[in-house]
Amino acid sequence: MLERVAVSELGRLRWHCRRGMKELDVLLERWMERDGPRASGDTLGCFAALLELPDPELARLLLAGGTHADPATDALLARIRQPG
Repeated sequence: MLERVAVSELGRLRWHCRRGMKELDVLLERWMERDGPRASGDTLGCFAALLELPDPELARLLLAGGTHADPATDALLARIRQPG
């Protein structure tokens, strides 16, 4: 049962990676494929919180190299920006 919940949560997060900006889609979906399945619950919670941000704010953080006040979120942003 627990495994099914985790899989459905990952699916929900993957769906929310689809944004109005292709650049964001690429970064977010790449992170989900690469790191999402083995990410901790805290990291997935942090990722989910990022997905709640409006596209302009998320673009500022990911594409313009903005920083976040929370160190864990800032570390996640850096990892999302990494190409591989």
